[in-house]
Amino acid sequence: MTTPPPGPIILFDAECVLCSAQARFVLERDRAATFRLAAMQGEAGRSLCRRHGLDPDDPASLLVVDGSRVRRDSDAILHIYETLGFPWRLARILRLVPARLRDPVYRLVARNRYRLFGKRDSCWTAPERYRDRIL
Repeated sequence: MTTPPPGPIILFDAECVLCSAQARFVLERDRAATFRLAAMQGEAGRSLCRRHGLDPDDPASLLVVDGSRVRRDSDAILHIYETLGFPWRLARILRLVPARLRDPVYRLVARNRYRLFGKRDSCWTAPERYRDRIL
């Protein structure tokens, strides 16, 4: 695998309807083009997942990888929203809730995401205008 471009990379489950919607949401609102995205099912995503201790065949969390720093669970989601700017950065208020309380809720939704939101028959692909931001 080649070295990923600089900046944070969001690793997401492209078969998950909720996760794909989140990826699309980020691409459309990340006006500074800060984030790159990698599907956990793709070659780059699988490699990054394994490197950071996540099974790409049974992803339990979204990851945000920024150099040597890895964010997961609710911290990853909050970091994404904080980075998107106003009004999304207002999600930062959720940091008042300790991670030990936020993360179990995140994991409950993550474990049941296919049941709650559905699973795609094939991986989501980004619109052409965003392809340069997909690994």
